[in-house]
Amino acid sequence: MNNEIIFIVGESPEGGYEARALGHSIFTEADSYAELKSAILDAVRCHFNDLEAPRIIRLHQVREEVLTL
Repeated sequence: MNNEIIFIVGESPEGGYEARALGHSIFTEADSYAELKSAILDAVRCHFNDLEAPRIIRLHQVREEVLTL
């Protein structure tokens, strides 16, 4: 059992947000950040059985910006 899972969270090019788990094939997306958090919880519950489910879910937010001179 792994106690923790990490998601990389960012804005979707189509609008809304998307999240991808590191080390697991879990991906989800939603229109709002609040909906995304709920979708992540649902995805983790679907991916793991009760004995294997991580107890901590970390969300690392990534924001891309382009600067020009």
